[in-house]
Amino acid sequence: MFLSLLIGMGWGAVKAEINNQTLAVLVNKNDPESLEIAKYYQKVRGIPDANIIVLNFKFNEDYLSESGFKRIKKQLEEKVANKIQAYVLAWRKPWRVDCMSITSAFSLGFNNDYCSDGCSLTKSVEYFNSSSNKPYDDYGFRPSMMLSGGSLDKVKQLIDAGVESDYSRPVSSAYLMDTSDKDRNVRSSYYPHIKKYLDSLLNIEILKADAIKYEPDVLFYFTGTKKVRWIETNNYFPGAIADHLTSTGGKLFGGNQMSIVKWIDAGVTGTYGTVVEPCNYRQKFPNPGIVMQKYLSGETLIESYWKSVKMPGQGVFVGEPLAAPFKGCLIISDGYKKSHFVNDRASDNYVSKQSKNCHLH
Repeated sequence: MFLSLLIGMGWGAVKAEINNQTLAVLVNKNDPESLEIAKYYQKVRGIPDANIIVLNFKFNEDYLSESGFKRIKKQLEEKVANKIQAYVLAWRKPWRVDCMSITSAFSLGFNNDYCSDGCSLTKSVEYFNSSSNKPYDDYGFRPSMMLSGGSLDKVKQLIDAGVESDYSRPVSSAYLMDTSDKDRNVRSSYYPHIKKYLDSLLNIEILKADAIKYEPDVLFYFTGTKKVRWIETNNYFPGAIADHLTSTGGKLFGGNQMSIVKWIDAGVTGTYGTVVEPCNYRQKFPNPGIVMQKYLSGETLIESYWKSVKMPGQGVFVGEPLAAPFKGCLIISDGYKKSHFVNDRASDNYVSKQSKNCHLH
């Protein structure tokens, strides 16, 4: 499975059904920061009062136990309406539930099948690389994303960047790093195919380096190292997505590897990392080609990112879920044939083209 871009035949915009009317904001009533984040997010995104779901649990803890989480999940299930298609978690902590990330636990329910005993694969999700715009209706689950950052102010900056990104269609670049870290560079095999099929949509740079610096036009940035240097020197467009493949980037606070919170604090709008040792299975991390194609096709950040991870049980998604720089964009396909994943490979006999109403170069 290196890349499979499921693009609809002919003309047709992606109609995102995850929006401010179908997104629920989860808030911890015991956490003053959570209350402030939820209030701010509701205001700037116009979230209806009915979509604010107040939960009751201890705050300022990194982890939840399985039993503690199930009590919280029960509270949620008693309050959530059927129209809700996704969740945003309005707190900086907790970020983990036992062996799962908190976003995956809220979305998929706690299940040890999404965890690994040593270096092993975990349960996959049907939502992966799908064309669904109603995940709860189609698959019975709601993707989740955290509003987190190094401080409350950074969370508000994140929210503002997401709102600012809508319809912005920046003239931007994707930076795909072929790093010196052999164990963490496993996604680099995707890169030639990504450039081949998406280079008409934006500038794609494949660089044999661990990191970039002083780049003025970053929209996508994917690398694989324990820590990423110089991230604060780059200019990230509102809506930018960046992550680094490593073992515990999703350990948001107090880890010995770079936390994905550093991306948020540097100005990125969406990121992803694993909360426990995943080993370097590519299926447990975002496929850059899929997240880029979905995003460029007009899907929201939460849809694009979740659809790019086949086995998300150990990974936490952080960002502003409704960010959509290419909302309303159209991508057409010539000579299209649906791709199928077989033994981690995919057919790629299609040609994607930029539509006339999305000027990305």
